[in-house]
Amino acid sequence: MFVKICGITHPADARAAVDAGADAIGLNFVPTSRRYVDLDTARAIVAVTPTDVMTVGVFRNRAVAEILAITDDLGLSAAQLHGDEPPDVTQAVAASVATVIKVFAPDDPAIQTLVEEHAADIVMLDAPTPGGGHAFDWDLVGDLVTRHRVLLAGGLRPDNVAEAIRRVRPWGVDVATGVEASGGRKDPAALVLLVTNARHSQQP
Repeated sequence: MFVKICGITHPADARAAVDAGADAIGLNFVPTSRRYVDLDTARAIVAVTPTDVMTVGVFRNRAVAEILAITDDLGLSAAQLHGDEPPDVTQAVAASVATVIKVFAPDDPAIQTLVEEHAADIVMLDAPTPGGGHAFDWDLVGDLVTRHRVLLAGGLRPDNVAEAIRRVRPWGVDVATGVEASGGRKDPAALVLLVTNARHSQQP
């Protein structure tokens, strides 16, 4: 089970996520987000993150040139497109970045078509209000998990992640609010519990 911890705002939180066993960390470059990080902060976070842990830049409706400039400057592993980007933007980013994650609303009636048009490496399904800590109806995922690498997000916490995985059977999970202490900082104990519960959910 692939586990991504998003909204990392401090190097110590990146180390805590890695120590807990996370496969990826997310750095938020959406200026309006309370988890936004500037380039200097992001550089410090990347510096303490092992190379075998995926570093993901989160963007919303940014120009392709801006996305590529940031991912290249920081040496990020992946770009997550969390806005209304059209398929040509996804494809343009994918031409230069190793992994592209495209985020979709699970209740979008055109989601099946949109997923195919974007052809992203990873499909993320998130709640209507990203970062709000609220789960959506997991039944909306349907059979997307049988055809795509689905990263489930939205309202996941240590106490519900195992149930979410059993019900949805995603390729991975993405968590931000559910492992926070206060002020956007991560709770090391919650990180350990989240990763442990996610991985144990796969046991018979």
